[in-house]
Amino acid sequence: MRFLGKVAFAAGLLLAFARPLAAQYRDDQFKRDAFSQNYADTTEKTAADTSSIFNFKEFFGALAHKNNASLKTLGIGSAVLVGSGQIYHKQYWKLPIVYGGIGAGIYGGVHFGNLYKTSNDPQYKTYSTLCYVGAGLVYWGSLLDLAICYDNGHKWPDPAKSTFYSLLLPGLGQIYNGEAWKVPIYLGLIAGSVHFYLDNNTQYIRWKRIHNEATSTEETADRPPWSGETAKYYRDVYRRYRDYSILAIAVSYILQVIDANVFAYMQDFEVNDDLSMKIEPTIMPVQYSAAPAVGMSIGIRF
Repeated sequence: MRFLGKVAFAAGLLLAFARPLAAQYRDDQFKRDAFSQNYADTTEKTAADTSSIFNFKEFFGALAHKNNASLKTLGIGSAVLVGSGQIYHKQYWKLPIVYGGIGAGIYGGVHFGNLYKTSNDPQYKTYSTLCYVGAGLVYWGSLLDLAICYDNGHKWPDPAKSTFYSLLLPGLGQIYNGEAWKVPIYLGLIAGSVHFYLDNNTQYIRWKRIHNEATSTEETADRPPWSGETAKYYRDVYRRYRDYSILAIAVSYILQVIDANVFAYMQDFEVNDDLSMKIEPTIMPVQYSAAPAVGMSIGIRF
């Protein structure tokens, strides 16, 4: 009887609290459903916005000054249609500099290249290379100018701009994010990888030549002191190291781009000391389960 009395007392308390707890659960569930609905809407919108890599309507509408465009769209468009960034920012006075610089560089490269073919003078080959490099620098500068002048009103560092900076010049995105201390790390990784590539490529060419001489059927007075098998072994080793160096350059470059993008996003990530957990009893109504059930609601804030 005493046990039955305790069960009846607990059932009475449960029935007394069932109505307010169910109402509280419905309110909480409504908030969670509303949050989930908003999240789904946001996800759907984001998927729609990123469904295509390049939006032609957005790009050409921006060039006509009918709408704004993202830096991604402008960057891709400007890489193909040179000067689009300057048109978007209404800086038309820069267009003759961009087009003139690129045109002059290409013309000079072709001109000195033809002179080198006719005269075989290595000086003309150097001039031709410098002209092509100058044209490339003007093209690169037009893209960098687009990123510098682009402003979308972000309070924090813009992840798109930070990524664009790192793509154009390794380490520039870290400087833009206010993390200049990372620049020597990434530049050191890239420079070290380039150094090993050049060194291994030189050794690969050397041992390739030795292998060709050692395995040549022609009678020559200057035979290398190494056998063909030895030369082949070192040739393959340095070729493998050269390929690893190329991979290291690519990984270092991509790593600093990812770093610039991620830490630009984290600039506005709020971190505080409010760490709390709230536990309270609740009842799951029939519409959320097969039958009314008693449970505990746990909320964690961090």
